[in-house]
Parts: sequence; C-alpha cells; structure tokens
Amino acid sequence: MSRPTARPALTALAAVVAAVLPAAPAAARAAPACSAPPAPVRPVADQPWPQQRYAPDRLTPLATGAGVVVAVVDSGVDRRHPQLAGRVLDGTDFLDPGGDGTRDCAGHGTGVASIVAAAPRPGVAFRGLAPGARILPVRVSEQQVVDGRESGRTVGAGDFARAIRWAVDHDADVLNLSVVLYADDPAVRSAIAYAVRRNVVVVAAAGNLHDSGDPRPYPAAYDGVVGVGAIGTDGVRSPFSQTGPYVDLVAPGGDVLMAAPGHGHHRAEGTSYAAPFVAATAALLRQYRPELTATEVARRIVDSTDPAPGRGDGYGAGVLNPYRAVTESPGPVVDRPIQAAVLPVDGTDPAAAAHRARRATARHRALLVAGVAGGTATVVVLLAAVLPRGARRRWRPAGPA
Repeated sequence: MSRPTARPALTALAAVVAAVLPAAPAAARAAPACSAPPAPVRPVADQPWPQQRYAPDRLTPLATGAGVVVAVVDSGVDRRHPQLAGRVLDGTDFLDPGGDGTRDCAGHGTGVASIVAAAPRPGVAFRGLAPGARILPVRVSEQQVVDGRESGRTVGAGDFARAIRWAVDHDADVLNLSVVLYADDPAVRSAIAYAVRRNVVVVAAAGNLHDSGDPRPYPAAYDGVVGVGAIGTDGVRSPFSQTGPYVDLVAPGGDVLMAAPGHGHHRAEGTSYAAPFVAATAALLRQYRPELTATEVARRIVDSTDPAPGRGDGYGAGVLNPYRAVTESPGPVVDRPIQAAVLPVDGTDPAAAAHRARRATARHRALLVAGVAGGTATVVVLLAAVLPRGARRRWRPAGPA
C-alpha cells in the first residue's frame, strides 16, 4: 500500500491494499474494463530526486538489466506508456481470468514497473534504473486510495500465493512484491520458499503502518526476502515507513516520480515505491554478474548500502547504493545472523539447475573470467571469519534445515 502525497494534484493516486483481503465472488471478478480508470496526467520533464542521487547514466555502461525478467505482482502494468513500450511481456491476471496482466485500473503496478524499467525519452528526465530489463506483469489487485479510503477488488491470499508461483514458473529472475499482508499465510509462505529455492531474488515492501504500531508485514518478514523501507528527499526514514527486523535496507519512497497509465507521470510515496529501486538493482546485478545466486545478489545489495543518517531497525543495513552493489566486491557482514529457510527443502531441483544454466548462457559476459580464483578465496575467508556472527537473519541458501 502506498500513501498519496500532500500535493493537491495527487489526491487520487492509486495504491495496492495493505492486507490482501478475501477473494471477491466470481461474478464480481468478471469486469471487462476498469470501473474507475486513473485520471490522465501530463508528462513531467523535471529530474526526480532519486535520479539525482543515483545518477543511472553511470550504470548504463556496466549494466542495464538486459536479459533479466522482473515480475511485478501488483495491479497490472500498462504497456501503452511510451516509456514502457516494448518492455512489458505478456503476463497473467488473477483478478480477471483471461487477461495478460497489462490492464492497470489503479496505476500502482505501472508506477512500480516504471521505476524498474522505464526507457529514456527525449524531453523527459525520468527513467528506470534498469531500462534493459523486461517486466512480467501479474495482476492481483485494482485497489485504490481515494480520500484516504481503500476501495476496489483484490485477490485472496491463496491466489496471491499462486501468482507468486506463476511468476517463478514463467522465468522471473527477480520478484517485486509491493503488496503487503499483515498475517502469516501458509500458502504465501510456501510460495516464497518456492521462489527462493528456484534462485529468484525476492524483494518486498516493508509496509506503511508505522503509526499503527508496525504490524509485521509479509512477505517482507519471511526469510529469504529483501525487506525495503522508505526514505524521503532528506535521506531520513519516511514517517510512515515501518521499523523492525524485517527491514533490510531503505530506498527512495517519498515524493517519488513514476509513470502513470497511458501517458504522463505522477508522484506518490510509500514503501511500495522503494521496493522497485532494489528490484532494479537486483536486475542490474543479475546481468552484470550472472554467476551469482539469488542469495549472493541479495547479500551484495545489502552489504553495499550507504550509512543511514539515523539509527535503529527502520534503516536496516543502510541506504541502497546501486552503483556500489554492481561494482564493489562483497564487504564484511555486520551483526545480521543468517537463519535457515522457513520451510525444509528437498534435494537439488533439476528445474532450478536448468534455469540457472540457461540464464548464465543467455547472459554470458566476458568479465566472468576475471578474478574467479581470487573471488573464491575471498568468499572462503569471508565466510570463515564472519559467519559465526553472520548477517541478521536471511538469504541462507535454501536447503535442509
């Protein structure tokens, strides 16, 4: 769920529901078109503050996310937007069966996808952090926040779990989950473990209910998931961004510019919009270092963060730094114990092995040769020295407990 900013023009911005509600009756799920489509908005030429912070042009010579599939399990992704044209694959629709996930009645999923993969356009400063990535849209909601109230349909937890599995089975390399449940659902927990076993980087929003006592958010609180909190333009944790051990790092989530369905741009705030900055960074790493496992990608992103201006569980390891994540060697892990996966996992999965081999072949890079022996020795020394203390709790390669 995201919260609209205080700007008058943004009072009808969309948001995915904070807790996935019971599934709507079948008769109510057959809507052929959006009952309340988002209002049209104009393009914004100004450079958004996250791009000033991250200077994505520095990353372009290294990686763009090319060849990487980022699944956006959300309100759908509108491929008609000029900056998303040619970047959105045929997905699926768990809200209205038969759809391909490219109808967005809320605008939330389109905004999330654009933060990842929006292409540069003349006269528009906004662009995605990984514009070479491809978006796999999986539609599960059309909820909006209007005048402070949530309205619209959403799937139940069972369909949300099936949506996650569908994305994994359709070759997602990175999974962006800007949908938050405030209950530990066994089906969703199992689906997350399924994604982790199959070498998918799972990124989730940490939730916006800090003022309501920080209820535990899922999937962000599951082991193997990168939980993302939000900071504002001043670099300080946004007041709504939840605090707790499930926050692994923070990223821009206040006054964030993004694409709107159809055409144009709008601004919004929420941990929903912080998560795709991390998902995009994972896409860059999956292209630049295709030999890394999902666990290693997640660890590099967390270990390469910049120091946060504040202290406590609200910042996790620190502030996302995509450039450091891509270019730097892994650093020491500080006081973050790694725990076993939530679910026991059986032996080697042939499908996962084949998927990894296919990805490595498709994204083969010449610099894979450089420093393999040295990198291996570094990892061995790192594990021997650090693992007793460990990282906080996650990203242990899934395997028998």
